[in-house]
Amino acid sequence: MPLSGEAIRTMNYVDDISVTLRRILAVLPSLTAEERERVANHIKSSEPSYESVITAVTSTK
Repeated sequence: MPLSGEAIRTMNYVDDISVTLRRILAVLPSLTAEERERVANHIKSSEPSYESVITAVTSTK
């Protein structure tokens, strides 16, 4: 069964997220420990979180 345009677009969004995460990983070595901690806290408190999106995708509603 072929994918809808919306499904393909959504998968492209996931690709964009992956690019962003790679950029974050590339910058981390140049940050101080305090900066890394602040970035980590910012990621943990962001909403929607990656986990909440996975839960929404895999839920059977």
